[in-house]
Amino acid sequence: MTQINYRQVIARAISDAMAEDDRVILIGEDVGAAGGAFKTTVGLFEEWGGDRVRDTPISEQAIVGAALGAAITGLRPIAEIMFADFAGVCFDQIVNQVAKYRYMSAGQVTVPLTIRMANGAGAGFAAQHSQAAENWFLNVPGLMIAVPSTVEDLYGLIRSAVRENNPVLVFEHKNLFALKGELPDKETGVVPLGVADVVRAGKDVTIVATQQMRHRAVEAAELLAAECIEATVIDPRTLVPFDDAAVVRSLEETSRLLVVQECPPGGSWGASLVSRMMTQHWELFDAAPVLISTDETPVPYGAAMEAAWLPSTERIVEAARTMVAY
Repeated sequence: MTQINYRQVIARAISDAMAEDDRVILIGEDVGAAGGAFKTTVGLFEEWGGDRVRDTPISEQAIVGAALGAAITGLRPIAEIMFADFAGVCFDQIVNQVAKYRYMSAGQVTVPLTIRMANGAGAGFAAQHSQAAENWFLNVPGLMIAVPSTVEDLYGLIRSAVRENNPVLVFEHKNLFALKGELPDKETGVVPLGVADVVRAGKDVTIVATQQMRHRAVEAAELLAAECIEATVIDPRTLVPFDDAAVVRSLEETSRLLVVQECPPGGSWGASLVSRMMTQHWELFDAAPVLISTDETPVPYGAAMEAAWLPSTERIVEAARTMVAY
């Protein structure tokens, strides 16, 4: 086994994908000799050369447009958008071209395109560079959305995304770049899109959380266990498709749902999950579900304010404790 961190595993996943399939290419700003803005593509240019690892102009429209063209003409491109917030610049290409091309060609053309983006708060990048932009794409049929929380899942979901014949958005959380994990020395397996990870099993409350919030949910579950409250923690790993069945199976045991997310509540994946569970499985509930979100404000820049804006482990513990007491 090799110990590797969340930042480093991105280059390993891409390199393994390139070794597996010579149609895989990587394009983006500074992904070549510079190794990426966050040093997530270090070594790929030296290993695979300029034909397969290509720097682009500072134009998200050009990156996504070129990647779409490459995908529909036989390649399997991986496009990097440096910050997920910059997806707003190329939103039309993603939602009106990438997402719809296969549908509008009546399935004659596939779009095997992976778009990687760095998202998330907690690292002091301020309001325009810290958003959970994955929620922007929830209402766009035709896109798959991956939100890996661990080294192992990041590797496996990138590999799965590259093999997929539909476009996949992979969001890499900036505040997890230093997180460590282990992978086998040789190529390891993929993580299927649409299969949740039941991180921890318990009988009293079901906590569903992604990325940074998954780790805070696990911390909360350990604190709750000291109070004899056993929590199941589920990391969906992908928002589209979403593994509703895993949540339902847990609710059949716990009858209580607590969702934790790093974004405001309106139009979010957590609000959508609560709505689906309540409308389709209301008979499973012994208490009203709870959604822990951020405030309805942009991400603050100041460290103390940003920390207060994000859901904390303590908030998760208090919400679970109140639900179980109900």
